[in-house]
Amino acid sequence: MTLKLHNFFRSSTSTRLRAALNLKGLDYDYVPYALRDGQTRTPEYLRRNPQGLVPTLEREDGSHLTQSLAIIEWLEETHPEPALLPKDADGRARVRALAHMVALEIHPLNNLRVLFYLRDEFAADEAAQKQWFTHWVTLTFDALEATLADSPETGTYCHGDTPTLADLCLYAQVWNNKRFDIALDKWPTIARIFAALDSLPAFNDAAPPNQPDAA
Repeated sequence: MTLKLHNFFRSSTSTRLRAALNLKGLDYDYVPYALRDGQTRTPEYLRRNPQGLVPTLEREDGSHLTQSLAIIEWLEETHPEPALLPKDADGRARVRALAHMVALEIHPLNNLRVLFYLRDEFAADEAAQKQWFTHWVTLTFDALEATLADSPETGTYCHGDTPTLADLCLYAQVWNNKRFDIALDKWPTIARIFAALDSLPAFNDAAPPNQPDAA
């Protein structure tokens, strides 16, 4: 029995985990869910993940792991090569900080259930949702660009010349930004890193339009 990845093609948390699994060379069965149709709110799915969120990684023994960052850390501990975190403590702290800028500062404010709440409770139309989404992306991407551009530790990727946890988060977020036509012109370092990542099969194969449920 192989791993099963319960996910949604356009979910940035799913994208970052798909890329991590690909980098680790791990095969998995792809199980798609349509979030807008409530497919993660069924009793069956809630038994896997009581939050009703994606991704959920189902292991060979039938147990489940949730929360993409926690799953990626588990992958790093159980399949340490290739490493997604540097060997030195300072490097690990920097990579985690870069990853958290995206995963903890942008994503929680811009995921689908937040946008739905803005629509349903505050009558936010598509233009207002785009304004909300763009504001939070810009606020953090401005800081992320400055951090990456000013650091000698930035290489081909966010930290050095091998992809790390930070790159998983950055790559997925840039794809998410495309939903609202947010270009990377203002952030040349981020744009350069994204292009380098997108040229890697492990990342490109994880991209939303390349998934079987892409629509």
